[in-house]
Order: sequence, then C-alpha cells, then structure tokens
Amino acid sequence: MRLDWRINRILLAAVLLLLGSAGARAEVLKPFILGDTPPGILNEVVEHVTSALKAQGFQIVGTYTPYPRATVICVTNAELKAAAANAKNGGFGVAQRVAVTVAKGKIQVAYVNPAYLGTAYGLGKLEGVSATLKAALGAVQDFGAATGIEEANLKPGVWRYAMFMPYFPDVDVLNEFKDYKTAVETVEKNLAAREAGTVKVYRIDLPGKEVSIFGVGLVEGAIDGPDKGDKDTDAEIMGVVDWQELRHTAFLPYELMVVGNKAVALRGRYRIALHFPDTKMAGAHGFTKIMSAPWGIQVALERVAGFKRELPASPIPLSQ
Repeated sequence: MRLDWRINRILLAAVLLLLGSAGARAEVLKPFILGDTPPGILNEVVEHVTSALKAQGFQIVGTYTPYPRATVICVTNAELKAAAANAKNGGFGVAQRVAVTVAKGKIQVAYVNPAYLGTAYGLGKLEGVSATLKAALGAVQDFGAATGIEEANLKPGVWRYAMFMPYFPDVDVLNEFKDYKTAVETVEKNLAAREAGTVKVYRIDLPGKEVSIFGVGLVEGAIDGPDKGDKDTDAEIMGVVDWQELRHTAFLPYELMVVGNKAVALRGRYRIALHFPDTKMAGAHGFTKIMSAPWGIQVALERVAGFKRELPASPIPLSQ
C-alpha cells in the first residue's frame, strides 16, 4: 500500500511537471488570420466588412484595389496609435490591414495578425486590437506559416529570414529634408501626381509627434511598368509568392514614414519575408523569382520621397 502511494506521488509530480512545461512554452505566431465570410458578391462583402470594422470603433483610413478581385481596407484606432507612438519605428504598424479576396471562385476575408506584427515591430501583443478584430470579422484560423514563429524569435533585431538578410531596425532612408513640413508636403505632392506609378492609400499622423505614415500602393511600377521583366508592382510580386489556398493580400500596401526631416521605409527584403516566412529562396514561387522586387519597392518609395537615382542595368539581388 505504501509503495503504491509513493508511485502515485511520483506519477502526479511527473504530470504536473509536464503541464508546467507546456504552460511555459513560448507562443507560436503566424502572420495572418482568416475571418468569417459573409454572404454576397465581392463589393457587398467589402461593404459588410467596412461596416463591421466601423462598428467596433476602427477608423477607416484608406481602401484600394491592388489588382482585380482584391480589396484592401486599412484601419487604425487609439490603441494602435498609442503603441506606434511608444516604439522605435512603431509607425510602420499603426495601420491594420484587412483584405477581401476572390480566390478560386470563393471570397476570403483575412487580416494581419496583430500579435504577430505587433511582436515583430516592437508594439507588444496588441491584445485589444486582436479582440476587437475578432469581434468584427471573426477568427477562423491563423495562417501564413506552417509551424509559425516563436514570439521570442520574432522580435525586432532578432528575426530575419536568413543570414545577410535585414532586421526590422535596418530601415532605408529614402530622403532627407530641411524640416518635417517640407517632407510631408513633398510626399503628398508626389503621391497626388502618382509618381513612379504609385497610389496613395492612406495617411496617419501620430498625435503630438512629427511622424506621418503613408500607405503606398505600387500599381504601375517604378522600373519598367506592369507585365514586364522586373517584378515591381503589387500584382507582379503577389502573382509569384501569393499562390496558396489562403491568400496573403493583407500584406499590401507598403508603408512610407516621415519622421522629423527624414522619409524612411522598411527594407523590402525584410517586409516581404516577414509576411511570407515559409517561402523558399528558389522554385516556381521562390524569392529568386522576385529578385527585382525589393529594389523596385525602394526606387518607387524614393521617388515618392522626392529622390531620383540613376538606375543600374540589373536589379540588386534579394539576398544582398
């Protein structure tokens, strides 16, 4: 009897140890969340999603169609603005992106996972944003990475796709100005003129700071235009890497941020890889098929920021 009691104690301790280890295990995060799809055709679903977001207190800051059968809705709220204002380069995450996409005849509603992007950009887990988005759009499943990325490995300065690839803090300085006012006016003027084939999706100003974030769509391309050799438009880039059943349309648009007298942007190689972490370097849908994309994104955003460089004969490889 005494021996049985000791064995039971040992088994109980082992079970508690296993449960404790499971509870302490780091959370694994994925880039996107699939929401519920309301009935109706594309435009009706877009209207329903927009209304649902507004009902949950989100401010609609911009909407655009990067290519046929896809609409991206960009929103923000007080929690996102506060988090962005308190993190280094946090403005890159001030807009939440929601997409309505027709894929193989079916409509998908999906959005960027706030916990994933918030962790990657140093904004925190954004639990309130996650809960509000779930209330507005539902949360059927996380997707975008087969096994996900552990929270500790996703943080700024920690995560990168591979050796020699950039980290979150490695931003591109697109141009410098005499002051913040001149910087913002230059970006606004060039977006209005659709410089480098771009389209303005939104502008968000962080209260009390000389920080403005612009959402920029790449519709026509800065290097050789759409449907040519270089992959420098939204449609060309996504046509290669966004091929699986659940679409990553909410990857778009790109951010250009004015901070004081500088215009900066995340490096395309970091931003693309962060949203497509399982993509292989080679293969039919690999990064080598869009080697010109990071360069094309940079050139387009530089032109929006008023800087025009002489283009090289060949693109800079994705891995450099």
